Amino acid sequence: MKLSIKKLRALTALLCAICVFSLLLIPFAKADWTTFRSDSTHSGLAAGNTATGPGLYWMFQTGAGIFSSPAVSNGILYIGSEDNNVYALNATSGAKIWSYITGGAVDSSPTVSGGIVYIGSNDGNLYALNANTGAKIWSTKTGAEIYSSPNVVGGIVYFGSFDHNVYAIDANTGNKIWSFTTGDKVYSSPAVVGGVVYIGSEDRNVYALNATTGSKIWSYATGDIVDSSPAIVNGVVYVGSSDNNVYALNATNGGSLWSYATFSTVISSPAFANGVVYVGSFDGNLYALNSATGAKIWNYSTSGGVDSSPAVVGTNVYVGSFDGVFYALDTTSGTQLWNFTTTNPANSSPTIVGGVVYSASFDDHVYAYGLAATSSSTQTPTPSTTTPTATASPSASTSPTASPTPKVPEFPSQLFGVALVASLIVSLLVAIIAKKKNNANTV
Repeated sequence: MKLSIKKLRALTALLCAICVFSLLLIPFAKADWTTFRSDSTHSGLAAGNTATGPGLYWMFQTGAGIFSSPAVSNGILYIGSEDNNVYALNATSGAKIWSYITGGAVDSSPTVSGGIVYIGSNDGNLYALNANTGAKIWSTKTGAEIYSSPNVVGGIVYFGSFDHNVYAIDANTGNKIWSFTTGDKVYSSPAVVGGVVYIGSEDRNVYALNATTGSKIWSYATGDIVDSSPAIVNGVVYVGSSDNNVYALNATNGGSLWSYATFSTVISSPAFANGVVYVGSFDGNLYALNSATGAKIWNYSTSGGVDSSPAVVGTNVYVGSFDGVFYALDTTSGTQLWNFTTTNPANSSPTIVGGVVYSASFDDHVYAYGLAATSSSTQTPTPSTTTPTATASPSASTSPTASPTPKVPEFPSQLFGVALVASLIVSLLVAIIAKKKNNANTV
């Protein structure tokens, strides 16, 4: 079948329209954030675009406050709630796909790996749930509540429990591989790098454990409980303590490199980007510290304690505060770019995928916000323009059932590239045919 120039031009226009449409949906199709603090090292660093404004895409209400932080994988957001449920939401629309009820509050943050959602509950169980349906695959019982967020590396799930133990569990079966007993509750979430598990304990220590055997490599004693989760970058462990300090430790031997004293407990887990460590303190500040020396670059004062853990993308850093506000700040100066106000403490840590910020609050809601120009959702909690200033410085036995909801289809991001190439080919064909016709007319 021969195509006329007119038909080829019509096809080109259609393909260009597909390109434009797919561009609008690309913010929801960037690199995923599949675990607490983004990756197994706990960098807190996101790939993709910077969210440029506080426009609300959608919000979803659970039955109680939310301390858990979101994971986003393959267009689905996963999060826990104090209403005892684990939720799977369509990341584009906020529509519920499924929920799974556990026997206790779910303050742990999920990890998604190999089509399975791993998450702890205050009923003492670590759950493995089918990522698409919410059906339980297995659960493993510990001796107390699990606030720690699991980390999955090499087919092993690592996490801590309030029964004082750090666990390594087979990701496929739920069978225990090893456990390591600390001197108190383990609230901290493990980072896993180079065959070593790094984690804090309320016995005041930071531990480095052999990921295969669970044997202790080293421990570092701080002055108070360590609920902060370590971030490991370039051979350095960055972690906070309730002794008010942020520490930088040698990842190989646990030796102290530097410490920075804030004015209150540091439960927040550090983020690292471009030689800067970002971390919150319950003194109400988000701090930016030189990663090599610990010198303060700037601090930004909120009106409440900051135990939310910051996330960084591009030139923006995002964090929640006990004042109920999520803040977007410039990474270089600490200047506030925008904020979004909820009605309860914003302890959950933000997740960023493709220019969209996903977060949650103790006001029971999960939020998706970012590009203000495309905001269309009705807002109950509203963006705020109040601007505190930055200060610069030179220096389970039972098996609850999942409740599935129909999954909302996702638009394939790859279609943009295919449509673009196709439209270029068609345009080239149009040009060739037109040239031949012109040559024929000339003759």
